[in-house]
Amino acid sequence: MAILRLRKKKQGFFEELISRNTLLPTHGRQKGLHFLVSFFSEIRPAPGKQRKYADKNLLRVTELLKNETIILANLQHALLSQLTETNLVNAITESGIPLARGFWQELSNRLKHKILPPLQDETDFLYVLNNVFYRKNDYVWIESIPREHWIAFFEAAGFHFSPSHPSFRSELLKSLKILSFQVAQLGLEKEVMGYAPGPEGDKDPFFVQQNYLVHDLETALLQNNDDAARTAVLKLKECLQQCDEQINQIRNNHPERGASLHQTYLLMIMMNRLDRMSLVTDVLDGDRHFDTSRFVDLFLLLVRNEKRKNSIREFISQGVAYLAYQIAEHKGSRGHKYITSSRSEYFKMIRSAMLGGFIISFIAVFKNLLGKLKIALIPQGFLYSINYSLGFIAIDSTKATLATKQPAFTASAVAGSLDSRKHGEPDLENLAATVAKISRSQIASFFGNLIIVFPLSFILAWLYQMAWGHPVADGEKAMQMLRDQHPWRSWALLYACFTGFFLFLSGIIAGYWQNKIQYSRIRERMNRHPLLKSSLSSKRLNKLSGWVEKTWGTLMGNIALGFFLGFAGILGKLLGIPFDIRHITISAGNTAIAVFGLGLQHIPVYFLAAVFGGVFAIGLLNFLVSFSQAFFVAVKSRGIRFRQYPRFFRVMAGYFARNPREFIWPPPKTKIPVYKPLVKDDQASSADR
Repeated sequence: MAILRLRKKKQGFFEELISRNTLLPTHGRQKGLHFLVSFFSEIRPAPGKQRKYADKNLLRVTELLKNETIILANLQHALLSQLTETNLVNAITESGIPLARGFWQELSNRLKHKILPPLQDETDFLYVLNNVFYRKNDYVWIESIPREHWIAFFEAAGFHFSPSHPSFRSELLKSLKILSFQVAQLGLEKEVMGYAPGPEGDKDPFFVQQNYLVHDLETALLQNNDDAARTAVLKLKECLQQCDEQINQIRNNHPERGASLHQTYLLMIMMNRLDRMSLVTDVLDGDRHFDTSRFVDLFLLLVRNEKRKNSIREFISQGVAYLAYQIAEHKGSRGHKYITSSRSEYFKMIRSAMLGGFIISFIAVFKNLLGKLKIALIPQGFLYSINYSLGFIAIDSTKATLATKQPAFTASAVAGSLDSRKHGEPDLENLAATVAKISRSQIASFFGNLIIVFPLSFILAWLYQMAWGHPVADGEKAMQMLRDQHPWRSWALLYACFTGFFLFLSGIIAGYWQNKIQYSRIRERMNRHPLLKSSLSSKRLNKLSGWVEKTWGTLMGNIALGFFLGFAGILGKLLGIPFDIRHITISAGNTAIAVFGLGLQHIPVYFLAAVFGGVFAIGLLNFLVSFSQAFFVAVKSRGIRFRQYPRFFRVMAGYFARNPREFIWPPPKTKIPVYKPLVKDDQASSADR
């Protein structure tokens, strides 16, 4: 008798299923639900495990479906039992689509449901979905699996979603009609009709025509008229495509005509409903050619939405994303002028930045002179803000360049290159070359700014002393100005990060106002204003309205940045907290003024070297913070996820290793050789004769 008895290893779910060799009924909803819960539990990674295990599990299960007939049959029966015995309407027409009429109403509903979630019927398919994927973060591992692996899984399942079952077809038709009426109603909204080009002649808009075609399809299916159903399906698919094209036309016109939050919201939910209509129509056509990729997109969306349906952050991210996209587009359209390709453009950038440095030198001197005024903090902050704002406006008006204003625009241009909605799959090698161009353009603008700011501020301080008999700053005040730029004896680097955020925020404000001006059609309204028409000639009025349309956004961005920088230090003093700004060009000007006030012979060399290092570090942080935040918003607004482009950083590193010089200095212009045809000697001599 054995002292130790070996315990028999417990069979896994699939091993037990194969050994039992029994088939689930197609009408047992509860049994089918239990099967699906156990089935997907085999794919779900264990808690604490890396998400890559989910992908390995799915690939293993996909192979089992191909090799084990009993597993495949049971899965098909379990899915069929849920699709034929549950209510699919809510899943198709509601889940993942905002239901309320407006952004704020939907936000209010989410807040209420976050506190007290609504009840869910057990016969609802969403109840099934929430029971199969019962963990709050199930969407995380589901989305971590590559999309093509989910497509392979559902294709291996061999389920073609045939509409032959009466209850299944009834649910699909009911869902299609609901979606159709909603699209027609939204398509008649002023924010849509007023911006969408209509069909030729006196025909109803495409958003209304699709509703008639849905009715024709329903009639044909209920009468079992296959020929009429096929004709109705083809016409409906064509009309849905035309609806998609109209929405895209409205969106493509946004850079010229602008966008509002309400219009953006309407277009978003219309596009979602049209996608669902296309999926349902694909099932109802009965040709057994099912778009699995479209179904996978819906599957991923449904799971994510059910797990995040009461998330305020998720809704705001979805709802505001496209509006942010339009703002980013207005910035991105200006970004290309800050990207140099040739050496002539590179030197032009330096000259433009030198003019910007010239203006900044005066701003720095005036700011220090304003600081001498014996006035309260709030009026002083207001004067600082006016000084900064006028300087930034002067820089834009003279077509000069300020290095720290580039990142907010170039980041949008880079993100636009990754936008597959506009360009298809991005050329990552070309994108790496674009980043190299941005790097050297940024270096050129910093160089142009600083090569003027340092000496000119020094000269202006000398001229001021010559004119007024005392320096702009001397003694302890001048020494404090140097300490303020020191990288470890002050909060300079933290303040540089604050400045980077303000630079990013001012770019957002500029894009917002530019979008607002165009969407509200301010130019046309000004041209038709009775008082303006009677006061100005048509030529002057048109010139004024054109100036407002073209420059108002930039003007508001400059004023906002001026007030951010002017009041930051004042706010820090009022609240008694370390809060201020450090801007590289202004810091460079302050350093030059302080050096003149103290005299080079009175400043320790190592201390001065650290201060100069601090100024350059301030510039680096100004750039990194502003660029990273602008890039994040631009990428987020386009719905881009970097896991879609895992090669991006590898390509970037490889390009830098091969072409490090291009990140600093533009390559020489490549001369294309001209090849002349070779001519024999006798032919040449005869030609001479």
